Amino acid sequence: MTTQLPTSITSQIDHICSQSLIMPVITINSAEQALPLAEALLAGGINVLEITLRSEYGLTAIAELRKKLPEAWIGAGTVTNRELLKQAQEAGAQFIVTPGSTDDLLAAGVTANIPLLPGIATGSELMMGLEKGYQRFKFFPAAINGGTAALKAFSGPFGQVKFCPTGGINLDNAAEYLALNNVICIGGSWVVSKDAIENSDWKKITTITKESIEQLA
Repeated sequence: MTTQLPTSITSQIDHICSQSLIMPVITINSAEQALPLAEALLAGGINVLEITLRSEYGLTAIAELRKKLPEAWIGAGTVTNRELLKQAQEAGAQFIVTPGSTDDLLAAGVTANIPLLPGIATGSELMMGLEKGYQRFKFFPAAINGGTAALKAFSGPFGQVKFCPTGGINLDNAAEYLALNNVICIGGSWVVSKDAIENSDWKKITTITKESIEQLA
């Protein structure tokens, strides 16, 4: 069973991200995929899963995984507005990840009963989040917005802030991101190989996950 989360949003995100160096970004394309895919990732050593709401199966997958895998942390990704935040909460999501930030969405996250990790790409967006009390952010899309160089630059004026960078991260560059003091975990999709999913090769997912963790540990 999962433990009770700390009180503050910052502490809650830190606690969740500390469970795994890699937060896979998962889009479920059929109802049958969710459970075996999540079980394969758990077997490989990843227990924090971001289920995106990019498909019609996202919310139902979150609800199913919360019921069947209590040892996992199940979050909702690609949450872009207040209504999706509400739907994700009702489905049982334990945390929320957004691809960007709006004033209304940040305000909704402050009053939600689960932690929100807002997406930012610029210093201005980061400052808007700081004004609302957020100190943990998803840096997205990371690679095309400066990658590790941008994160190093952010560490000067925003020393209290930490990130989960996502977008363009793979096993070849993941270690560079994780070496930064202001990175708490990384988001990625390489561990959820499209070919393996299409072929229901769940053992391959587990193998990729294990090898990735061993290389980055």
